[in-house]
Formats: sequence, C-alpha cells, structure tokens
Amino acid sequence: MFHVAKSPDSPHTTDPRIPDRDRVVTRYLLDRHASEQPDKIAVKFDDSGEEWSYAQFHRHVVQTGIGLQAEGVVQGDHVLVFAPNSREQLRVFFALNYIGAVYVPINTAYKGRLLEHVIGVSDAKLAVVDASLADRLDGIGLHKLERMVIVGGPVPQAPALPAITYADALLPATGTLAPLDRPVEPWDSMAIIYTSGTTGPSKGVLASYLHLFTNAGPESWPFVTSDDRYLINAPMFHIGGMGPMFCMVARGASFAMVDRFDTATYWNSVRNTGSTVAFLLGVMATFLEKQAAEDGEGDNPLRLVLMVPLAANSESFANRFGVEVYTIFNMTEISTPIVSDPNPTVRGTCGKPRAGVEVRLVDDNDCEVPEGTVGEMLVRTDRPWGMMSGYYKNPEATAKAWRNGWFHTGDAFTRDADGNFFFVDRMKDAIRRRGENISSFEVEAEVCAHPDIAEAAAVAVPSELSEDDVLICVAPVEGRTLDPAELIGFLKERMAYFMVPRYVRIIAGGLPKTPSAKVLKHELRAEGVTADTWDREQVGIQVKSERFSRNA
Repeated sequence: MFHVAKSPDSPHTTDPRIPDRDRVVTRYLLDRHASEQPDKIAVKFDDSGEEWSYAQFHRHVVQTGIGLQAEGVVQGDHVLVFAPNSREQLRVFFALNYIGAVYVPINTAYKGRLLEHVIGVSDAKLAVVDASLADRLDGIGLHKLERMVIVGGPVPQAPALPAITYADALLPATGTLAPLDRPVEPWDSMAIIYTSGTTGPSKGVLASYLHLFTNAGPESWPFVTSDDRYLINAPMFHIGGMGPMFCMVARGASFAMVDRFDTATYWNSVRNTGSTVAFLLGVMATFLEKQAAEDGEGDNPLRLVLMVPLAANSESFANRFGVEVYTIFNMTEISTPIVSDPNPTVRGTCGKPRAGVEVRLVDDNDCEVPEGTVGEMLVRTDRPWGMMSGYYKNPEATAKAWRNGWFHTGDAFTRDADGNFFFVDRMKDAIRRRGENISSFEVEAEVCAHPDIAEAAAVAVPSELSEDDVLICVAPVEGRTLDPAELIGFLKERMAYFMVPRYVRIIAGGLPKTPSAKVLKHELRAEGVTADTWDREQVGIQVKSERFSRNA
C-alpha cells in the first residue's frame, strides 16, 4: 500500500490570469478528481474496453511515481520516453508530472544522428524505452543518459545502458512518495516537446503546465466540456496526443486511447469507446468522406470534430456523420490563437482570433500588411506562460522566434474584411512559378477535391526556364486508378493557369509521413521528378493564360 500527502491549497499568486494549482497542475488535478469524482471514467482503451476511473488512474500514477523515485528521479529531472502509445507510457507521463519531473517524449521514427541530437539536448539521465527501439541507442552518443527502463518486452541481451524492465522497476512499487521540494507551479515545465525535425535538427519546445492548459483547455476550446470523451489517436510524443490528455483531465473529463487512425475501423473505435470529440488532421476527414456510405453511419456518439484544415466538403461531412465541425490554427509553440465558429461556411477559413490573444500579419520587416495581402502570422497572449517558455538550450532560435516581442509562426496567412484568417502556406513551402507566388496548400486542396484522390502534396521542382515548376504527388483512393491527364483537365477548371501542376507523381499506398501524420515534403522535394513521374508537357498538354479582347 502507498500513501499520498495532502496537496497544498494556499494561493500561489494573486494574478487573475493564472489559475489555481488544482485547476492546471497535474498533481493537484488528479488529487482533486480522485477525491471529488472517484468513480468517473478518466480513460477508456479501445483495444480491450478496459476503463480506468479517476480513483484507479490516480492509484496507477502514484504507484508509478513511487517507482520512478526509486529509480532516482527527483523533482525537476528530465526523463526521456522513447516508445509508442501504451498504458505504460500513459502512466509514466502523468507520474513524471505528479512528482514534479519533466516528460521528454521522442518521436519513434528518430534514429542515428537525430536521435543522438535530441538525447543530448534533453539533459536526461533516465530513459523509458520500448524494447523494439532499444537497439537504436547502440553506437550513438548517449550524453548524460545513465540507465534505461525497458517497456513492451525483455531487456536486450547487450543493452547500450544498464537496464531494467518496466515490470520490475515500476509495477511493484509500494510505500510513500517522497515529498516535493516545493509545490509544483503552473509556470513550471511539464514537458519538452520536440518539433518534427523534418528539415533540420529538432528543437525542444519547453512547455509549462499553463502553456498546455491554455493551448486546448476550457478557455481556449469552450466547446469541449467536462462531459466529453476525447478520442486520442495521435502519438504521445506529439502535442496532438499528449496535450488533449492533459487538457481533458484539466476539465475533469475523459479520453479514449486508440492505437492509431485507421479509416476502416474508425467508426467502430468511436462507438466502442463512446468518444464524443475527435481531431481530424490533414486528410483524415477526406479518407472518411470518401468511404462508401453505410446504413446507420450517422448513429455514433461523436458530436464534435476539429477538422484541420477545414475540408471543402465539411458541410456534407457534418450532415453525413451527424457532427458539429470546428476548425482552428495551432502549433506546438503557441496556444490555439485562431478558432472558428461551429460549422464554418467561409471556405478555407481557420477562424478568427480568440479572446486573450493578439494576432498580426506582417512583412519581412515585421510591418503590418494590408487586408487581403499575404503576411507571416505573429502571435502573443495576455496570459503569462500561455505559450512556450522557449526552445530548450537553444537561445538563438528562441530569440529569433520571439523577436520584437511577438512569436513568429513561420506561416503565411491572409485576412479578409470580416476578420477571417486563411492559411496560405508554410513560408518555406511556398512555390514561385514565372513571377507568380503559389500556395502549395491551395494546390493540394483543389487536387484533393478529385473523387479518386485520397491525399496530395505539392512541392517545387527546378524549372529549365526559371524559378519553379509544380510537382503534385498523389495517393489514389484505395481500389481506384488515376489518369494524370484527366486530373489536369479537372484542375484547369478549378485553379489559375499558373497553379496547374506540370508534373504528377502517383504514389500507391499513401504519401511518406512522420509518425505524427505530417507529410514528409522535404523527401518528396529532394526526390523531385522521378522516373515514374508524368509530365504534361511531354504529352503536349499546355496550360496558358486566357487572352481577352475588347470590342471597340
């Protein structure tokens, strides 16, 4: 048996913008929910139907926290977690925060120099590593790492570090938690979340409890309530996986854990877990919409989806599946500055700035651009610690991102007269063809409107004339074929002539992605025009500007 000390209840600040500890800090949230609503379901697992009440969840977390302390983890320590989603990782995440330590998850795709880089940046001495990934630590610099806890299997025969299994280290833990050196505060760091690292070394986003609470908590997402259950199918090394878990606990709500997004089983998972809220990222909504209709598919518990980006068919999606649709703009470093109204009708919108944030669109000199003009989005909040605390051990990148007192997102947007914001592109992904700037995002949206295309990525490739040509990489809907020439004819009626791709590359089975479902555009860009790429100019298809004449 183990015992828990009573949480402090004295006020930590008089600033009304800073919630009390028991609203925003993991330790005190779990203590409060276990006391006030012990029988309410906190977590449900899709693979088995297993449920954890808040009382059970609290016991699991405390037990794991005792085990982590026995492994030498103290308040303020950074602990690496290199593993796919699991019950064990869930317990470790919340237990680390419960004892005041910092959760540092690593993308399960990392290996080699990139893995070595994030280990070095982390300053961690202990790593929780899945047995299937442990051999990736062989032969690389492990910096301050001293030992491993192995989950999901036995300790390897020749581990890179002294190792013990999760079952031996953390499950048998009994006794009493060691006391904290001081209360855990809302501005303390709860996690270091690495950016995707698709174009360079990953940066570690230092996230406080108040940052993640502001990111998707009750104030930023008021449409998600304490009665909801959020479907988690994103990896826990991504803010889209671990962030909603924490934010649902902050509401005293619940979440469901699903292994991964799978079009064929998605609605079964929704029904099995009783999920009421879900996030559909990228082409997930398109995949679901392009499935053949089935009787009773609208009979499901899901009441609300966050669709990012907002699909052109969002209205038909909402009607078909009986859900309310919202869209947002967000990234790991910030806290949902742009949120839409329910069921937005303005095509392509990300929404409008929510209360508590300021948003500007600026040119290269941080000067405001006129309405309708493309500019980089800059953001700041009125709540201290409401955004990232910086890039850990990277002051140069922090200073560059936060120059002139605003966070620079690196994303290009426009704004209309009604205050709606529209994503144009990542600044680095924009394409310039024959004097015209092209949004890869807009090209992809039109290509995905084709009924036979499941997903698409537009990238720039060198032109023999000047600047860029447009290459569109597409994955067909399962069981369908695609005629590139027919696709070009479809696009000519939907987009400006200079946006129509010259090259079409068909990739069966899906585009290459990170484990967090981001398309690896840098790989597609580096591969360029491959041997299997179709070139419309080689088959004589020209796309030119219209010529207009006026009668005298």
